[in-house]
Amino acid sequence: MTDKDIWQLSATEIVARTKDGALTAEEAVSAAINRMERINPTLNAVVDSCAADALERARELDKARAAGVPCGPLHGVPVTIKVNVDQKGYATTNGVVAFKDLIAPEDAPVVANLQKAGAVVIGRTNTPEFSFRADTDNPLYGRTHNPWGRHISPGGSSGGAGAGVMAGVGALAHGNDIGGSLRFPAAANGAVTVKPGLGRVPAWNPSQKVERGMLAQSMSVQGLITRTAEDLHLSMPSLIEPDPRDPFHVPLPWRGEPLDGPIKVAFTKNTYGYDLHPEVEAALDTAREALVDAGYQVDEIEPPDVFDCGRTGYRALMGEVWTLMKDDIDAYGSQTIRDIFAVYFQEFPPFTGAELVQMMAKRSHYARAWALFTQEYPLVLTPFLPQPFFKPDRDTEGAEGVHEVLGCAVYSYAMNFVGLPAACVPSRLAALPRGPQPINVQIVARRWREDLAVDAATAIEARVGRMSDALWQRLD
Repeated sequence: MTDKDIWQLSATEIVARTKDGALTAEEAVSAAINRMERINPTLNAVVDSCAADALERARELDKARAAGVPCGPLHGVPVTIKVNVDQKGYATTNGVVAFKDLIAPEDAPVVANLQKAGAVVIGRTNTPEFSFRADTDNPLYGRTHNPWGRHISPGGSSGGAGAGVMAGVGALAHGNDIGGSLRFPAAANGAVTVKPGLGRVPAWNPSQKVERGMLAQSMSVQGLITRTAEDLHLSMPSLIEPDPRDPFHVPLPWRGEPLDGPIKVAFTKNTYGYDLHPEVEAALDTAREALVDAGYQVDEIEPPDVFDCGRTGYRALMGEVWTLMKDDIDAYGSQTIRDIFAVYFQEFPPFTGAELVQMMAKRSHYARAWALFTQEYPLVLTPFLPQPFFKPDRDTEGAEGVHEVLGCAVYSYAMNFVGLPAACVPSRLAALPRGPQPINVQIVARRWREDLAVDAATAIEARVGRMSDALWQRLD
């Protein structure tokens, strides 16, 4: 097999070959590194190469297999890790110049779990300053570019992860999501992801000096961005393995009990007053048709109020950020990120004092409404954004820019606030005047049922095809 034949393989395909001996871990990792070294100079998705360590680890995996040691479920799969998560011996910069020498003393749970499963880390991916933009640029590493073209932002904050994996830099890309940071890059680049629900993936950074705020703890989750939905079924069971350093992790299996069919899906095009672009509407219709053809019962019905939930949740999060992070942003952030946060605080006026505590308490009200709704409708098909993905630096263009980037993204951060799983999958490639770009939809699932969301994403992908196939025709 040539390098191209190898780096284009999905994680599922790699594992099938490394386990039966048709491909060595070293070959899989070498092909991914060569791809990274070829294309990353134009993307700037990976900002810290782990190539030397990766090749050494791959050779160790091959020796262990030859000696009869059982292979892990991700044996030889090349992966990337976002630079805001600890990987022993590497800097956890979070895109901030002042943190460029913050070397991690140990691996975070997600890194440990991936490596325990046999995955090999080939590089660390870019994020905006403090991982708090839906675009990816910072003074430490510079801008990440979308492989579809520079007319589209790569998304954020896991923008390096999304751009890299879609361009063939590794088969799996780690990311995290407090308001959309897995799903924004998936939507921008045409990748697939599932934002896990609260408590599903163990999380903690050994380098951190203080504990995170309560909303950061309850809204932020760790996950993976992939090129195909089946790779989520392959890899997420390893990611959710318990780690005692996260005392609130819930050790449930990846697959839940089968539901009596047909599974009911609530379907909505409601964008709460924001204009629904025809291409987004077409993507939603395609996703609905795919699910119907796959045997789901899809009913057009309104779920609980996403706008009120999302705006309340993000205003509460901004209240926590104002209280716990603003001093660091002012001290260590660039003028660009300080200006963006100033507009965030206008778009989402922070709750403070007693009102912040009251709105944090109200979180259970919204979560209860969704819990009751998903008893009848275990899945909910929604827009992700009402418009095609925005251009780079749109969030630097004042109130109008931030409103387009985050203000209208209520379907995104509402799911963080209530802690529900939400998959994001491409269902259309739009031909727009500024150039082609994928359009993703969102699939919300009942609590603890990430597997159902990924099953639905798989059904949509079966109708549409893998977006990476269309992308690679343009890149190569």
